[in-house]
Amino acid sequence: MRISRLYTNAPLQIGRMIELDDDNAHYARSVLRLKNDAPIILFNGTGGEYVGKVIEVSRKRVCVALEKLVERSVESNLKIHLGLGISRGDRMDFSVQKAVELGVTAITPLITERCVVQFKDEKKSQRWQHWQKIIQHAAEQSGRTILPDFDDVSVMNDWITKRHGGLKVFLDPYAEKTLAQLTPENNQVTLLTGPEGGFSSVERDIAKVAGFIPVRLGARILRTETASLAALAAVQMLWGDF
Repeated sequence: MRISRLYTNAPLQIGRMIELDDDNAHYARSVLRLKNDAPIILFNGTGGEYVGKVIEVSRKRVCVALEKLVERSVESNLKIHLGLGISRGDRMDFSVQKAVELGVTAITPLITERCVVQFKDEKKSQRWQHWQKIIQHAAEQSGRTILPDFDDVSVMNDWITKRHGGLKVFLDPYAEKTLAQLTPENNQVTLLTGPEGGFSSVERDIAKVAGFIPVRLGARILRTETASLAALAAVQMLWGDF
């Protein structure tokens, strides 16, 4: 029987009783329909997971007693920082979700010249929190015990000039090189992908000056959500744990 896994931001410790937050309590009570003594796994994204059992299910709260720590990791040896050009609606949600499943280490959502999504301060915070929830649920589903870092929304031209470790590449359908022709440095890759419409010529020039190498993914032009996931799968196959 598969035991349900839930992410929580609460401190976890053997012997402690955890009261689930409202969202997790609703999910455990109404979706999973857990009863008293049901087994459950909690993790907080810092490594390892705690096996426990439900000790109370009521309309007011759901409580879990933590019984055992399991030191388990499914993290890739390849550290991948994904600079992800923001795309519209479900496309961005899909890209974030699948990037977590594919083992990305860190994600930075980027505003680019051709980004069609406009952010005001309040909306930016709401979208960031929405994507953070997607990351948490993707980690639950994929069995990860360490949550990828998720940076604030940044302007691409600002982010690209910061110091990034390892091999730095960006996706460009007009490039001559492929990923297979490159070698990562210190098991680190910084991967820059664009939104709908790709990067402008100015952005491509800025990326090159900052040390990012343009690479292509075959002869076909891929949609933004396809390109980022294909690139992540490729680097995991070449240098990671695929």
